[in-house]
Amino acid sequence: MQDLKNTKAPVSTKTLNRNEFDASTGNIYEAISIASKRAIQINSEIKKELLEKLEEFATYSDSLEEVFENKEQIEVSKFYEKLPKPHALAVQEWLEDKIYYRNTEKDA
Repeated sequence: MQDLKNTKAPVSTKTLNRNEFDASTGNIYEAISIASKRAIQINSEIKKELLEKLEEFATYSDSLEEVFENKEQIEVSKFYEKLPKPHALAVQEWLEDKIYYRNTEKDA
């Protein structure tokens, strides 16, 4: 998993230069497709990591009325809420040439 604290991905929407984005593929649709697939992977990794961390705080009780507020659990949740969205992380990785891809049609 990448270092989420030190990412340069924007937290808010940012306009990109189309020519810069599709420079490595020459096809904007292919570039978007690759970044999209990476965003799905990142989202899955973040979700798995978050669930593992929240599982540490899980308290099981028989009473449905008991609600426990755990300060550490709230802090973990806030950290993940403040992260850039998976698509922003994927686009940043794409622009930094950190995504490996290959075109299987060209390889054949």
